[in-house]
Amino acid sequence: MKISKKWRDVWERTNVYESDPDPSRPKYFLTAAFMYPNGVAHVGHARTYLIPDILARYKRAQGFNVLFPMGFHYTGTPILTTAERIASGDMDYVEALSRSYNIPVDVLLKLTDPLRLARYFHELSKEAMKDYGLSIDWRREFTTVDPEFKSFIRWQFTKLKEKGLLVKGSHPVGWCPKHNMPVGMHDTKDDVEPEIGELTIIKFFDSEGLIYPAATLRPETVLGVTNMWINPDLDYCVSVVSEGGRMERWVLSCEAAEKLAFQKDVKVVERVKGSVFVGRDVTNPITGEEVPVIGATFVSPKFGTGVVMSVPAHAPYDYAALRDYLGGRPVDEWGRLRPVRLIQIEGYGKYPAAEVVERLGVRSQDDKDLLDRATKEVYKAEHDRGVMVRGLSERVVKEVIPGAKTFIKDIVEGRGVNEVRERIKEFLVSNGYGSLMYEIMNAPVFCRCGTEIVVKVVKDQWFIDYGNEEWKEKARAALASMRIVPEEARKQFLATIEWLREKACARSRGLGTELPWAKGWIIESLSDSTIYMAFYTVIHRIREFGIRPEALTTEFWNYVMLGEGDPEDLGGRLGIDPKHLEELRKEFDYWYPLDSRHSGKDLIPNHLTFFIFNHAAIFPEGKWPRQIVANGWVLLKGEKMSKSKGNVRTLRGLIDSFSPDAVRLAIATEAEVEGDLNLDLGKMGRVYDRLRKIMETVRRLSRAGGDADGLPEKWLRTRIARHILLASEELDRVRIRAASVRLFYLVPQDIDEYLSMVEEPSKTVREAVEYWLKALSIVTPFTAEELWHEIGKETLIVSERWPSTETLKQLIDEEIELSMEYVFRVIEDIRSIRKVVEGEEVVIYVAPKETHSVLPEIRRIIEEGGTVGDVIKHLISSGFVEKRRAPKTAKTLLDLVMSMDPHIVDSLEAVGGIDERNALLQLRKYIERKAGVKVKAVYYATDEEAPDLGGKKAQALPWRPSIYIL
Repeated sequence: MKISKKWRDVWERTNVYESDPDPSRPKYFLTAAFMYPNGVAHVGHARTYLIPDILARYKRAQGFNVLFPMGFHYTGTPILTTAERIASGDMDYVEALSRSYNIPVDVLLKLTDPLRLARYFHELSKEAMKDYGLSIDWRREFTTVDPEFKSFIRWQFTKLKEKGLLVKGSHPVGWCPKHNMPVGMHDTKDDVEPEIGELTIIKFFDSEGLIYPAATLRPETVLGVTNMWINPDLDYCVSVVSEGGRMERWVLSCEAAEKLAFQKDVKVVERVKGSVFVGRDVTNPITGEEVPVIGATFVSPKFGTGVVMSVPAHAPYDYAALRDYLGGRPVDEWGRLRPVRLIQIEGYGKYPAAEVVERLGVRSQDDKDLLDRATKEVYKAEHDRGVMVRGLSERVVKEVIPGAKTFIKDIVEGRGVNEVRERIKEFLVSNGYGSLMYEIMNAPVFCRCGTEIVVKVVKDQWFIDYGNEEWKEKARAALASMRIVPEEARKQFLATIEWLREKACARSRGLGTELPWAKGWIIESLSDSTIYMAFYTVIHRIREFGIRPEALTTEFWNYVMLGEGDPEDLGGRLGIDPKHLEELRKEFDYWYPLDSRHSGKDLIPNHLTFFIFNHAAIFPEGKWPRQIVANGWVLLKGEKMSKSKGNVRTLRGLIDSFSPDAVRLAIATEAEVEGDLNLDLGKMGRVYDRLRKIMETVRRLSRAGGDADGLPEKWLRTRIARHILLASEELDRVRIRAASVRLFYLVPQDIDEYLSMVEEPSKTVREAVEYWLKALSIVTPFTAEELWHEIGKETLIVSERWPSTETLKQLIDEEIELSMEYVFRVIEDIRSIRKVVEGEEVVIYVAPKETHSVLPEIRRIIEEGGTVGDVIKHLISSGFVEKRRAPKTAKTLLDLVMSMDPHIVDSLEAVGGIDERNALLQLRKYIERKAGVKVKAVYYATDEEAPDLGGKKAQALPWRPSIYIL
C-alpha cells in the first residue's frame, strides 16, 4: 500500500487524469454506471469500473484525449430505506451492515438522515476508488440531488413531454403496498427488476352465474379444456368484481382476491374452502361445453386466480395430473376428460404434452423438474411452429358468444398459434368473457422495506411511453449504429425494445428531482439516469463560472446541449457571460457523443435500453452513443453477492488485504467481459505473489550488464513485441482477460525461458522490457509506475505512449521466432525418444534451409484438391527425393504438414525457411539443459562427409530432424 499511496498522491498532485478539450487530438469519452451510496463500493463495482479504466488507460497511451468521469446516484428509495431501517433501531440490520462493510455499529447508528448516510458512503467509496487506481477526472463529480443536476433532469423531462413521449394514464406497475408507490429494480432487495406479465382471464361460469376466472398465458388452448382445477384445501373468496360496468361474482383464491384488488374493483363477500366448488360443472364460454371442477392440491393460491383450466393435450402438468387422478388408465379410457387435440406441430404426434411426458419418463405430477422441461419444450414448439388444427369449430356445442363458431372457423383454424393467441384474447375480452390481469412473473420480489411487490394498475400516473412505435424505430436505429460488447447481447437489446411499454417515471417518496408539473412526484432512479453522461461534460465549468442554479433554465440547456438559441441574447436574459455559454457549448460538442458506456448485463432490460431510447429522443443522430459494454456478474462461490446473504466483499477490504494492483489483475484475468466472474480470494493472494515476481524480473533485467545480441535476445524482443501487438488487438475488441493474461502470464513465461537460455541477461532487451512495462501500466498502474522510476525514468508511465504498431513490427523477426519454435520442437522430440531409447548423447541431422519451401507447396497441393499421388509427383519432379523413396517421404511430409500449425507453414513460406543447424548450435547448451543430454554434433543431412549413424541422414526432413541417440 505504500507504493500505491505514493503514486496516487503524485497523480493527484499533477492532475494527470484531468482532461480538457484539445481539438488537435482525437477524443475518447467513456463512463460507467454511477453507484448508489446506500452502502460502500464492493467488488461488483470494482469489476464494472475496472473495464472502462483499463480501456481509458489504453486509449490515453494511444494518444487519445480521454475523459473518464464519475458521479453518485442518490435518487430513489435505496438510501432512504437504509436510513429508515437504521433509524427504526433494527439492530439485526445494523449489525449485518457493520459486518459487511467493516464499519462500527456506533458510526452506523448516527446515519439516520438519508443525505448524511449517502454522503458518508459516498466519501468512503470515492476514497476506495482513488486507492484502486481509477483514472477518473474528479472535477466533474456530482450527485443526483445537486441543484444543477436537478435542473438538467427537469430539462430532459420537459423535452420528453414536448415530444409527446410522456403520457398520463392507467398502466400496470410494480407496486409496494406499504409505501403506496411504484417500484423498479433499484427499489427492490438485491436489485431485482419486477417482471410484469399479462395473463388472460377466461370466465367459465356455473348454473348459478358464479364465474370461475381461469388466468392463462395461453388463451388459444381454451378450445381444449377438459376440466377445471381448484385446490380443495385452500380458502377461496367469492368476490364481487366490477367489469365494464357489470358487477360479477368471481371465485378467487383469497390471495388472488387481495392481489387483484390492486388492479380491479374487488369486494370480498364470502370466504369458503375450495372443496365447496369441487364436483360442480362449469361452462366453457367459447365452446359452450360443460366441464367438471376437479380438486387438485398442486394449484397455487399465489399465481393467477387460484382457478386453473386443464388442457391435457398441450399442457404437460395437466396431462400428468389427470393421469394420476385416473389411476394411470390409458387415454382412450379417460371419457369426458380425454385430451382434445388443438395444435399440430411437425415432429410431434396427436397429443404433444402426453408424448413428451412419456418420453421424459415423468412418473407423477410431483416430478417438477421433468415437468418443467416438458412444459418448456412443448410451449416453445407450439409457439414457434404450432398451427391450429382444422375442424375446431365443431367443438362449439352451444354458442354462448354469438358468432363463436364462425370466428373459430374463419380466424382460428389453420392459423399459427402466435397469431391466434391474440385474436382469441381479443374475442373473449370484447364479448365480456375475458379480462386481463397482471402478475410479477419472477415473484417473489421484495421492496427494500421487506414488503412483497404486487402489480397495481395505476391511474392518472405519468409514464414514459416506451411503447411509442416511432420512438422504438429510432431506438432500433441507434442500436444498429452502435457496437455492442458482447455482440451476443444485441438480441437482448432488440427484444427489450420490442417488449418495453409505458413505464412509470415518478414516485411519491424518495430522493431526486420533482416532476416540474406534478408537485410531490419524484422522478425515479431508472428515469433520471439515462442521459446524465452529457452532464459530465459541463458541470465543472458551470461551477467554475459561478452560474447560479436558477439560471440553468430550459433555454440554457437547449443551447448547451442542442445549440438552440443565441448566446448573446440568452446570456443577457439569464445573467450569464455569453462567452461562458459558448465555452460550455464547445465543451459539450467536443466530448459528445459518448464513445463507450459500461454497466452490468443485468441492466440491459432497463437502464441500458432506456439510455438508448432517451439519447435517440433528445439528441441528433450525430450525438448518439457509439458503444455499450455489458459485463457479467461477480459471484462468490457461485452465488450473487448481497447484504442479505452476508457475502458482500467491499472494494476497500480487498485492496487493503491484497493491494490495489493484485485486485485489478485478479479481476482482469478471471473472466472475459461477458462472463460471470467467480471471486477467488485465494487467487488474489497468488496474483499478489506474481506481481512481486514480475517486479523482481524487471529489476534483474534492468541491471543486465551483458551485451550479447544473439538468437535468445532477438527472440525475446520479438516475443514481447508480438505479445504487445496481439494485446493491442485484444484490447481493441475489449477482450480484457485475453490481453491481461498475455501481458502478465505469457510474457513472463517467455522472459523466464530467455533467462534459462543465457548465462546472464543482456542489456539489449531493455527497450523491449520498457515497452512491456508501459503495457502493464494499463492494468497494474501502481506497480508499473514504481518499476518505471526504479529503472531510472523521470516521466510518469501513466502518461507514456503505447509503442506504435510500426515500432513493434520492427522488433519482430519472424525467422528468429520460427527458429525458436523449431528448437522447442527438437527438445520435445529428444525427450520423447529418450523415454524409449537410452543414451546420454545425441547426433542430430537436419534438412537445409532451401528444402523448407516444400512444406507450403504440399499444403497448396492438398488445398487445391490434390492427392498423395500428386504430392509424390511433385517431390520427384522438383528433385526433392529420388523416385524409390518418394511414396514413403510423401506420406511422412503430408502427415507433418497436416499436423503443423498453419501459421508456422505461412511463416516458413514468408521468410523462405530457417537454418535449422545454426539455430540448434546457437542454443546447444540450452538444449542440453532442457533435454538432459549432450548434443555431440549437428549435421546437414546433405553433408556427404557427415557420418550416417543408424541410417538417420535419409530420414531428416524440413522441420523434422532425424535424431540418433548414443
